[in-house]
Amino acid sequence: MITLPRIMALALLLIGGYVFVVAPRVEAMTSPSARWEEKLAEPLPTFTPGPRSSAPVLFPPVGRAFFGVFTDRGPGDLTDYNGFVQAAGKQPQVMMFARGWAVHKTFDRQPFDRIVNRGMLPMLGWEPWDYRGESDVDTERGTQPEYRLARITGGAFDPYILAWADGIKGLGYPVAIRFAHEMNGYWYPWCESANGNRRGDYVAAWRHVHDLFEAAGARNAIWVWSPNVRYDNSTPLSQLYPGDTYVDWVGLSGYYGTAHMERYRTFAQIYQPTLNELQSVSKRPVVVTEVGATDEAGRKAEWVADLLRTLPKHPEIIGFLWYESVKETDWRIAASKSASEAFAKGVAQPYFDTRWSPSQVPRTAPPSSRSG
Repeated sequence: MITLPRIMALALLLIGGYVFVVAPRVEAMTSPSARWEEKLAEPLPTFTPGPRSSAPVLFPPVGRAFFGVFTDRGPGDLTDYNGFVQAAGKQPQVMMFARGWAVHKTFDRQPFDRIVNRGMLPMLGWEPWDYRGESDVDTERGTQPEYRLARITGGAFDPYILAWADGIKGLGYPVAIRFAHEMNGYWYPWCESANGNRRGDYVAAWRHVHDLFEAAGARNAIWVWSPNVRYDNSTPLSQLYPGDTYVDWVGLSGYYGTAHMERYRTFAQIYQPTLNELQSVSKRPVVVTEVGATDEAGRKAEWVADLLRTLPKHPEIIGFLWYESVKETDWRIAASKSASEAFAKGVAQPYFDTRWSPSQVPRTAPPSSRSG
C-alpha cells in the first residue's frame, strides 16, 4: 500500500540522489575553467608510446602540429585575420597579438576572450618597451634606458607585472606568453647587446618575471622563449636561455627576404643552423612564432610550398604562426593567389589537422628524434 510516509521517503531518496550524483556532474559540465585549473595542478605530461586512457589531451597531439596567425591589427580588428582564414581554407588554432608595456598599461581581457571565443589559443607577444619611441637609426633602435633589463630584475615594474599575472590567472584558460622576443639581436631594449645591458641580465629578467607569475598563481601561462634565427654576430642562445624549468615552448623568428633581400633561401637554409644549435640548449618543443615570405622575386608560393612540405619532417616543431601583415613588405598569404593556393594545400595535410580547446594541456616534450 502506498502511504504518505513512503511517498515522503521516496522523495527524500530522489533529492539525495540528485545532490550526490546529478548536481556534481552538472557543475563539472559548466566549469571548464575549473577543469583547466585542476589539470594545471598536475605535472605536465611527457610523451610515452602506447595508449594511456587516463592521460590528458595534449595540444597539439603527438604526430600533429598546429598552424597560427600573427597580425599587427590583433583581435581588435579582424580584417587581416579574416583574409588569412579565407586564403587558408580553414581556421588556425593559435592567434598571436602584441602588447607593449609603455602603451598598454592596464590588463584587458577582451582581446584574449575574442580569440578563445573563435576556438583559438591566444598567444601574447609581451614587449617591455615603448614602441612609439623606436629610433629610426638602426644602431640605436634598442636604446631605451627606462627598460634596461636590470630595472626589470630590480623590481621597477613589479606592480605592472603582477597586475598582468593576476589578470591572466583570472582568465581561467591557457595563454601562451612570448615575452621579450628576439633577444639574441640588437634591435630591442631587452637585447643583451643593446641598451647598456650586460651578460646574464636577460636570464635574470626572464626568471624574475616568470617567478612573479608563479607567486601570483598564474599557472595557466605557457612560456614561449623566442629568439631570432641565428645570424653573424648574434648572441649565442646558450647565453640567453633561462632553462627548461622556466620555458614551455621555444619559439623562432625567421623570414625569407624583404625588398632588396630576395635571394632565395629554403626553410632549411634559414632555420636548420638554429635548430641544430638548440639541440644542446633546450629539450622543449619548438614553435615557429614568426614566419613570412616576400614576393619581390615572385617566389612566395614556391617558398610556402617548401615550408609546408618541410615542417612534417621536423617532429620537434609542433606549430608555426604566419605573419599576416604589411610591414617591410606585404607578407600576407591573402595578397597572392598562388601563395594562398599553396598555403591552403599545405595546411590541408592530416599533419595540421588538429583543434584547440581550453581543456587541453600544452605539449612540452617533443619526440626524442630530431631531424638533422
